[in-house]
Amino acid sequence: MDRVEIFPQSTLTESQGGTLDFGTVVHTDRADGRPKVLLVCEHASCRIPAFLGDMGLTAEARESHIAWDPGALGVAQQMAGLISAPLVHGGVSRLVYDCNRPPEAPGAMPLKSEQYDIPANALMTPEERQSRVENIYAPFTRAVSGQIAQHRPSLQLMVTVHSFTPVFHGRQRSVELGILHGRDDRFAVAMMGVVPAQPSFVTRLNEPYSAADGVAHTLDAQAYPNGLLNVMIEVRNDLIRTPDEQQAMAEYLVPWIDHTLSGFGEGGAA
Repeated sequence: MDRVEIFPQSTLTESQGGTLDFGTVVHTDRADGRPKVLLVCEHASCRIPAFLGDMGLTAEARESHIAWDPGALGVAQQMAGLISAPLVHGGVSRLVYDCNRPPEAPGAMPLKSEQYDIPANALMTPEERQSRVENIYAPFTRAVSGQIAQHRPSLQLMVTVHSFTPVFHGRQRSVELGILHGRDDRFAVAMMGVVPAQPSFVTRLNEPYSAADGVAHTLDAQAYPNGLLNVMIEVRNDLIRTPDEQQAMAEYLVPWIDHTLSGFGEGGAA
């Protein structure tokens, strides 16, 4: 599988002159052959473009779950290798722009995430907001739609890969794997019907989030209109801290996805 970085120099000219360099905002790992599955990892990176400095946040906050989904990219890359799937993944922190949110959503460029205020986002002008949409969200969505168009004859399924924290607002989460859906629940429901017995993970439908939390944007905006089966997989991040754990999780998920997909015909009918 070859890695290709696209949109490597997404920039905006400042009103005072000079250039704002957003860097590489989206990566596409290509797959050979006729893939059935497209993988997407929106929150793969905690990178903040240099011109934004520290966004008014501590180093701890910038590297924490509020900035990205720790472990998710490693799992997605291992899955891509096992299933011979293309993978589109983000190259910038979701604090700068959350590519799983539309521009009008408050969470697209959040003013607060969990207990952290995001000072740089509170100070944005309308022009600065629009620059992030044009320089981050638009290239990301084009990358995803481009992969769908390229592989459409063989493509059947989109899987987005995320991670979540063991503790949220001081409360321990017992769920370990979440299987989520947006407008199309077919694949998520089918997966829940064939959950592997071993190893045993606490697995629940639409937990710890659901479409009501706005998390199904990529599925609903990209997969659903193109007639693709789709599902969002959430993994508790204490299970995927190391490369070995990420590989083990991928080896657990891929046969499960394959088995579920085998129950659907070429047109997506069960």
